[in-house]
Amino acid sequence: MPKAKKLIEVALPLEAINAACAREKSIRHGHPSTLHLWWARRPLAAARVVIFASLVDDPDDLNANPEFVAACKNLDLTSLGCARHNSTIEDTPRMRLFDFIEKLVTWEATTDDRIISKARELIRIATNNNPPPLLDPFAGGGSIPLEAQRLGLKAYASDLNPVAVMINKAMIEIPPRFKDCPPINPDDRGRDSVSSWHGAQGLAADVRYYGQWMRERAQERIGHLYPTYNGETVIAWLWARTVKSPNPAVDAHVPLMRSFVLSKKKGHEYWAKPIVDGERVRFEVVKG
Repeated sequence: MPKAKKLIEVALPLEAINAACAREKSIRHGHPSTLHLWWARRPLAAARVVIFASLVDDPDDLNANPEFVAACKNLDLTSLGCARHNSTIEDTPRMRLFDFIEKLVTWEATTDDRIISKARELIRIATNNNPPPLLDPFAGGGSIPLEAQRLGLKAYASDLNPVAVMINKAMIEIPPRFKDCPPINPDDRGRDSVSSWHGAQGLAADVRYYGQWMRERAQERIGHLYPTYNGETVIAWLWARTVKSPNPAVDAHVPLMRSFVLSKKKGHEYWAKPIVDGERVRFEVVKG
C-alpha cells in the first residue's frame, strides 16, 4: 500500500507562518532570545510547524491514516480559539488542519495548553502512538529541540560550541527535571496563594529569587565600581593598556586604543573624546 504524503510535502499556510516568525523578532519577555544572544537563531514558529507538518499526514491524501483524517474533520476550531480562514472557503480536513496550524504558530500558543495538547494528540494519532525522537546534532540556539519537546517528542541536541550547549541545557535539559516542582526559596515556599506549581513555574520562581540575591551580593561587593554619573549607572568599562605620553609637554599616561568609537548605530553614534587634564587623561562621551 502506498504511503501517504506528509503535510510538509504538500502545502502549508505560509502567510500565517511568516507573520508569526516576523512577530517573534519584537517579543522579548519569555522568549529564548533573551536567555543568551545567538546569531543564527531560528524562529520558534517555523521550527514548531516544520516538526509538526513532518510528522502528520496530509489529511486530504487518499492513503492518509483514517483515524488522523477523522481527527482533522472533527477539530473543534471554535473551542480551540482558531479563526476559520481556510475551512470556510473549502471545508476539507486539510483546510481545517490549516486553521489549527495558524493558531499553533502564534506566540500565545506556546502557553496555551489546549493548543499544545491538541497538537500532541494529532501527532500521536498520525504516528500510531509511536512518535519518533528528534536529534539535532547542530542545535545552535536550540529552537528545533525546544519545539520538539513542546510537541511531546523526546529531543536530543548537541553542538561543538559550548555556548550553544549551555543554551540548550538551560532550555531543554534542566527545566524538565523540575517540571511541576514547587520552589525551594523561602519567599515562595510558604505561599498559601499558590496551590500548585505548573510546568517550570517553581524553577522560574527560584531563578528570580536567587538571581536577585546574587545581584544584591554583587552590588555590596563591587557596586562602588559602577557609580551613578549624571543620573545614569555605569554598566561596563573599556579596558586598555596605558603608556607615558611621548609628548614632553604632556606629563600623563595615555591609553592604547585603536578606536574611540562607542556606537556606530544609525541615530545613536557616540565616541569617547580624550581630554588631557593635568597628569591624567579623562574622557567625555560625545554624540555624533
